[in-house]
Amino acid sequence: MSGLVIRPIEAADEADWRRLWTAYLMFYETVLPETVYASTFARLTSGAQGEFRGFLALVDGQPVGLTHYVFHRTCWAVGDSCYLQDLFADPTVRGRGIGRALIEAVYAAAEAQGAAKVYWLTQEFNHTARQLYDRIAAKTPFIVYSKAL
Repeated sequence: MSGLVIRPIEAADEADWRRLWTAYLMFYETVLPETVYASTFARLTSGAQGEFRGFLALVDGQPVGLTHYVFHRTCWAVGDSCYLQDLFADPTVRGRGIGRALIEAVYAAAEAQGAAKVYWLTQEFNHTARQLYDRIAAKTPFIVYSKAL
């Protein structure tokens, strides 16, 4: 896509990041308190080992998408695993390769880090995104269990 730039999230991006992340959370019918927004953005921009990282997608200089990811150890490989936690493209630019470009940026970061794999979760009803995911990764047979604490 012409005019598309994928780059790391920076401290100056907070307002745009908040706008995009809020829209992403709305898709999942979720509202989070300010403390979560503040701590998440601080983690994304800290640069600290083991913390979350993120990318913004910009089209003609306008932020239109984001992704968050983290590296973590695994007992199944020497290299870390990379968990892609959040992925969002503004509805006005969907179908133009933004999601794919963000995932490929995470793939490149993971490869540069020596990670053994990249993985993520999505909801079963997320059919549009799953059409992309089915083309660029392998769907696993695992079922996720979770307990809020």
